[in-house]
Amino acid sequence: MAIEVFNRYENKYLLDDQAYQRFYNDLQDFMELDDYNKQHEFYSISNLYFDTPNDELIRTSLSKPKYKEKLRLRAYGVPGEEAKVYLELKKKVCGLVNKRRTGMKLREAYEFVRTGIVPDYKSYMNKQVIEEIKYVLGRYELVPKVYLAYERKAMFSKESRDLRITFDTNIRHRRNDLRLELGDHGERLMPTGQWLMEVKAEKTIPMWLSRLLSEHGLYRTSFSKYGNEYKKTVRSGIRINVKEPILQPVAVATAGLLDDTITSTEREREIYV
Repeated sequence: MAIEVFNRYENKYLLDDQAYQRFYNDLQDFMELDDYNKQHEFYSISNLYFDTPNDELIRTSLSKPKYKEKLRLRAYGVPGEEAKVYLELKKKVCGLVNKRRTGMKLREAYEFVRTGIVPDYKSYMNKQVIEEIKYVLGRYELVPKVYLAYERKAMFSKESRDLRITFDTNIRHRRNDLRLELGDHGERLMPTGQWLMEVKAEKTIPMWLSRLLSEHGLYRTSFSKYGNEYKKTVRSGIRINVKEPILQPVAVATAGLLDDTITSTEREREIYV
């Protein structure tokens, strides 16, 4: 079953191609690729971030408060309207990340965020998380603001699934075509050859990992994909405080339709949070 509610600490590091390859090679003594990456070099993640018309959530986040939150819609690859996607509420309290998410069909998620009306319950949904998201939708006037996509490689510790390291590359963004089904195109957020590594742990990291990070000269940095996209857009002088309505999904070809079930490919991908 996919993890839908959890708490963890997340530390981020920026690497170039050479640093990534060296560190990845040394990690293999202690970690293994997740099941999907054992068969595919990367898996693609696409996200639609919601914010208020005046960007209240991201501006608050960039001020580095003790508490911050964000709402996003996540898919693996480019979804069709009947594909299973994830509506995620992510909070950070004094450095501890709390992530809560529920599965939905793409059209159900769009309608829920647009209207605030809870969809009819299906077996792939999490009732408690839906109620929490409903509360957030009642507090803010949320609209889609930015699309972010990237390719990811993920590893788990051989000793404990509580430790996970992900490598993201080809991070791209756009502020038009704000629907997940319209493709994964966008402008690069980072230069070619750069990687964002995230160390995700429920507790403290093991000594072997601390030693490896030191030996490779890797030091934590503050990096938010949405935050850096917002700052880049502001610097470019593009007007961003524009209310973008949520539209109905555009019909695209899909391998199969969902009812209360999901495809085998989506089942493979759904655990990779």
